[in-house]
Amino acid sequence: MASDITLKPIETQDLQYFWQISYGPSADLKWMGLNGPYFQDPVLNWEDFYQRFYPANINNPMVKLIIYNGEIVGLVSAYWDDGKLKQWLEVGIVIYDSSKWGLGIGAVALKQWLNEMFALFDYLPHIGFTTWSGNIGMQKLGDKVGMTKEGVIRKVRYWHNQYYDSVKYGILRSEL
Repeated sequence: MASDITLKPIETQDLQYFWQISYGPSADLKWMGLNGPYFQDPVLNWEDFYQRFYPANINNPMVKLIIYNGEIVGLVSAYWDDGKLKQWLEVGIVIYDSSKWGLGIGAVALKQWLNEMFALFDYLPHIGFTTWSGNIGMQKLGDKVGMTKEGVIRKVRYWHNQYYDSVKYGILRSEL
């Protein structure tokens, strides 16, 4: 299966299909209920999506599409938690179609992404991600790729009249 999963820079010609699977009229929006839903991000129409993703994410090494069997299925991203210092890198991953969850795509893609980010930033000893206690799949993904649960900030994510924990995972270069 690993050979069927690749990471690809976003190109202009990818944007329309990428929007269709992530926010378009027939998109499976279950991912939005797990990807920081407490931020209450809107479902983006084509114009807003295009403005957000073009040109900032075209051929940007910090954002790539997940390709499974030749088709765009998700996105990996990275950002600096400490801004201009560029010493604390966090990553993210989304598989948009819930029928593709649980197939191991996320684990292969995240492992590839961690390797790629450690290669790109060869001075970094650590890469992490942050999720919330309501996203069990993301926590299992962190465990599956060998990451360590490094911190839990209790009862800080408020969603549907309930508090959830913020959960931080990380991995050292030496552990990959």
